Amino acid sequence: LPLKAKAVEYVKVCSIYGAGFYYIPGTDTCIKLGGYLRADVTIGGGGGYNMPAWNGNSGQKNRLTNDYIFRSRQDINIDTRTATEYGVVRTFFDATFNWTTGSDTIANGSLGVYYAFIQFAGFTFGKAVSQFDTPWTGYPGNNTSFLLGGYDDVTGINQVSYTAEFGNGVSASISLEDQSSYLQSALYNTSGASTFLAYGTNSYAGTSIPDIVGKIRVDQAWGLFQVSAAAHQVRASYYNTAL
Repeated sequence: LPLKAKAVEYVKVCSIYGAGFYYIPGTDTCIKLGGYLRADVTIGGGGGYNMPAWNGNSGQKNRLTNDYIFRSRQDINIDTRTATEYGVVRTFFDATFNWTTGSDTIANGSLGVYYAFIQFAGFTFGKAVSQFDTPWTGYPGNNTSFLLGGYDDVTGINQVSYTAEFGNGVSASISLEDQSSYLQSALYNTSGASTFLAYGTNSYAGTSIPDIVGKIRVDQAWGLFQVSAAAHQVRASYYNTAL
């Protein structure tokens, strides 16, 4: 009688890097797919996910104000690990699809790319969490907490960084980071038209030097201790943004 064929394992579990990883068939690369879906409504705010009514139509309380703002968000992330003779190569991608009352077209919505980076031998290349940040920065679900005066970005910053591990949870990082996305605001030109705070118009010039960021961090069972420092160029566009 013919023997029963052995079952083919089309998808093989990859337990080296933790739960949820699987080998991509025919390769030595492990992949993990993840994400979340979020739906919320803000009442009496200025934007989605609890933005205060502090500017625009909502700040003026005029008849163009939306008294409620719905937002729907789908997040998708892809994490891969490939073991090489020189170490593990990691890639990570995290994107969101959003639709928000009053800011998107009916069908198209908007796309946001939070993270897209490669890590190898201590180096990180691409859009990743700033080395200046602590793990609890921002708001759950990758939204801002709208706190004034703090470092409150919740998505990645383009960078080239290196992290050295010294053992016992002690590490140090050095990074060159793109300041243009988040850190070029509130340089006011008082000769221009006033903002709602009456400080003047924002007159940042273009970037010429990336931010230089350093960090020392200690991870232990009792918690985390971190010291960060950054050198940031403040470059004005003089009397108006056209100069």
